[in-house]
Amino acid sequence: NCTIQLGGSDQWGNIVTGTELIRRMGAGSAFALTVPLITKADGTKFGKTEGGSVWLDPEKTSPYAFYQFWLNVSDADASKYIRIFTVLDQPAVEKLEKEHAEAPHLRALQKAVAEDITTRVHGAAALQTAIAASNILFGKSTAEDLQALSEKDFFSVFEGVAQATISTAEFAEGLSIVEALAAKTGFLSSNGEARRELKANAISVNKQKVSENFLLTNKD
Repeated sequence: NCTIQLGGSDQWGNIVTGTELIRRMGAGSAFALTVPLITKADGTKFGKTEGGSVWLDPEKTSPYAFYQFWLNVSDADASKYIRIFTVLDQPAVEKLEKEHAEAPHLRALQKAVAEDITTRVHGAAALQTAIAASNILFGKSTAEDLQALSEKDFFSVFEGVAQATISTAEFAEGLSIVEALAAKTGFLSSNGEARRELKANAISVNKQKVSENFLLTNKD
C-alpha cells in the first residue's frame, strides 16, 4: 500500500523502476520524489557507504564524535550544511558567513553547525559534554573536566590518539615518568628525550604538568 518513495537524486532510476513495476503488476499508481544528492566538497556522497559518516544512534557514533564530525567539515561544506541541516534563518546564516570570512581560523560556521545539530539530535547536556571532551585534547581544560567524563566518552576522546597499555602492577610502587614515556610506551625515543620534554614543561599527567621526578601510581 505504498504510493510514494522519497530518495536522493542518484536513486531516480531505481525509484521510477518501482513505480513502473507497480503500474504493470497491479495497474496501480505510484509516485517518485527525489531531492538533490548531498555531497561533500570532494564530490563524494554524504552517506554511510562512503565512510567517514555519522549515525544518529549514540551507540554507533558518540555525541563527542558526532560533534567533532561537524566541527571538522571544510569551509565549503559548512556553508552548505548550515543551510541543509540546521534550522537557523537566513539573516543568522549570512551573519555567520560574514564572521567566518573575517576570521576563518575561528571556524564560526563549523561551530554553529556542530552546536545546532548536536543539540537537536542529542540534547543540550550532550553538547556541553562534547565541548568539554573536545577541550581535553584541543583546548584548555582541567583534571576535573577529565574526571567528569564517562568511560565511554573518555575512549571516544582518545580514539585515534597514540596509545599504550601498561599493567597496573607497574604502578604499585610508583613508575618513573621518564621510564613511562620512553621504555614502557615508546611515546618518546629515549630517556634523554623524555627528560628534555619534562624540563621544557611539555608533559602532563591527567592535565597536570609534571617534572622528571614524578612517579605514576595507581591513583593516576
